[in-house]
Amino acid sequence: MMFKQRILAASIAAIVPCGAAVAADEAKPTRMEEVVVSASKVDASQVAGAYSLEGASLAPMSVSTSDTASLLRDVPGVSLSGAGGVSSLPVIHGMADDRLRIKVDGMDLISACGNHMNPPLSYIDPSNVGSIKVFSGITPVSVGGDSIGGTIQVNSPAPEFAVPGQGNLLKGQAGAFYRSNGNAQGGNISATIASDKLSMTYSGSTVESGNYKAGGDFKPAGLAATGRGWLAGDEVGSSRYKSENQSLGLALRNENHLVELKLGFQNIPYQGFPNQHMDMTGNDSEQVNLRYKGQYQWGALEARVYDEHTRHKMNFAEDKNFYTLGMPMDTEGKNTGALVKADILLSERDILRVGGEYQHYRLNDWWDPVGTGGMSPNTFWNINNGQRDRYDVFAEWEAQWSPKWLTLFGARSSTVKMDTGTVQGYKPGAPYGVDAAAFNASDRSRTDDNIDLTALARFTPDASQTYEGGYSRKTRSPSLYERYTWSTGGMAMTMNNWVNDGNGFVGDMNLKPEVAHTLSFTADWHDAGRAEWGVKVTPYYSHVDDYIDAKCRTTCTAGQFNYLTLVNQNARLYGVDVSGFFPLAKAAGWGSFTARGLLGYVNGKNLTTNDNLYNIMPLNARLAIEQRIGNWTNTIEGQLVNTKDDLSAVRNEMRTAGYGLLNLRSSYEWKQARFDVSVENLMDKLYSSPLGGAYVGQGSTMSLNGAGAKWGTTVPGMGRSINAGVTVKF
Repeated sequence: MMFKQRILAASIAAIVPCGAAVAADEAKPTRMEEVVVSASKVDASQVAGAYSLEGASLAPMSVSTSDTASLLRDVPGVSLSGAGGVSSLPVIHGMADDRLRIKVDGMDLISACGNHMNPPLSYIDPSNVGSIKVFSGITPVSVGGDSIGGTIQVNSPAPEFAVPGQGNLLKGQAGAFYRSNGNAQGGNISATIASDKLSMTYSGSTVESGNYKAGGDFKPAGLAATGRGWLAGDEVGSSRYKSENQSLGLALRNENHLVELKLGFQNIPYQGFPNQHMDMTGNDSEQVNLRYKGQYQWGALEARVYDEHTRHKMNFAEDKNFYTLGMPMDTEGKNTGALVKADILLSERDILRVGGEYQHYRLNDWWDPVGTGGMSPNTFWNINNGQRDRYDVFAEWEAQWSPKWLTLFGARSSTVKMDTGTVQGYKPGAPYGVDAAAFNASDRSRTDDNIDLTALARFTPDASQTYEGGYSRKTRSPSLYERYTWSTGGMAMTMNNWVNDGNGFVGDMNLKPEVAHTLSFTADWHDAGRAEWGVKVTPYYSHVDDYIDAKCRTTCTAGQFNYLTLVNQNARLYGVDVSGFFPLAKAAGWGSFTARGLLGYVNGKNLTTNDNLYNIMPLNARLAIEQRIGNWTNTIEGQLVNTKDDLSAVRNEMRTAGYGLLNLRSSYEWKQARFDVSVENLMDKLYSSPLGGAYVGQGSTMSLNGAGAKWGTTVPGMGRSINAGVTVKF
């Protein structure tokens, strides 16, 4: 309790404006400021609960991470669930992964893996991110759909064109970085050649890292796996990774019309997962993304078609061992989508947004036989020709009744059709043969008819304050893995775990869609120019019908991982986000000083069982002081996290202690170059991330009563790391 009070006191002190204001030309707006509607009235609806990150604020963060999801760490209401080095999962108000709608360059990407090792944000490198928008409050139906949390939109830089009459545009940039913890190193390059009509851009990036080290010993030193080496007590097994991304963009514009084609390619040769029983041993993806956008007298029109193909492989990497011949697991996902939407100017007061979407998804997940024992003689089909097709239409009416009042009402209808083929286990008999026969004899096709609703009102009494509140009804149909994983065999259940808790899962084809009813209110106080100071407070409440949680398949045992069955239950979540920035002082020779802070709290409860929801971030805060003097920007940042003791009993979730971290960052920018250096976790603090999951990073990882370390070991956060990077423009 004392630690929680200290977090609250420190956060309020850093967030609430004080009287030491400085001139507007010395202040800098926070990177979490509200998205501002530009000159054209026909823009996507912007709400006070939406936050944006642009290139200038993203640049210093990309030196310290190769995980795009971690770029969201300064967005109120967002936390991160640990996974691989480039694959952590964003969490908005206690809802993560499939409960969020995550779009990368307008594509609705789906994780093609029973352990969700390739989530949507893993398909774009931080160096190639041009902008991010996060809708964490009331999400308009025009940007939501098939989700009950919020929406995250990540886009690569927009195409650039030459100024008419000034010749061709030739530009590019190259960057390189090094991080001491894990000996991580990598680089990126991009180049653009363009006329005033045609633009072509190439970008490429690569990163490679060894296992990282915690801030101290969190387990005994020991063998990584039988005969495969030795890990020190502070080394986090299965945290190494390598990733390569390339993209080619072609764009053609004529007057108010733009056609853009993007081709993307990814190769991840390996990525360890310290909180999964398996590791990624390959992930290849190809993406084709075609978009049209046009401005007309009546409004704006946008159309998009895309196709994405993923080939994913898992096995035991060098730090893990269970079966000497390995356990190969293969996945293939094919994802095709289309979108058409229009913003129609009905009058000076009214905008109507209408649109339709279609997504066609196919998934195969199979495990080849190995040896002559329990994993032979057949190929194990976890998902065979899984099918998930979604058809959406939506309409949204925005009305600016007066300079002070705006309303937004929207409705989305979504039909989700799912099916899968017959399956088989490694061999006949119990449990595989019995389970497969029952599954194959069932009617496996399912159709969900879902409705989303949004009602929102905004009141702006003057230029220094905005108040916004509303209600939303959001619906999400289960994933293919939630509905169609079928085997109750212990090994097979352990292979299906997308929440990093170490337990084994079996799905239920009779799961119902989740329906979330959310109330949210945002108060936003700021100076008239939104440049000197600002404070934003967002309380929220969500009641979720048919929340997909877990129950013990037979009997759960304390002190070990267990076998769980997915089930519909009811849940509620509530919390508050607070963020702000304000000037502290300015002085000749010292520049200007700005304080920034954010605080988040969320509480999640299963109303059916009275258990706590899993993976809920405890009370936490980030407090920073930024100095700007000439071309220098220097930041000292503290991160405070409370004890996590509201635990999910059914999952044997582990307690984590509260902690505080200190980070230092500095950057110097020339006209054609930028240098960044940072020290993360300056004091080399040993701590466990509350959302880091269970440590199964080494040894015989399939054991239910402990894997490589005594059961009850959580994945520790990274110890001290000195990071440096340089970017050169040409």
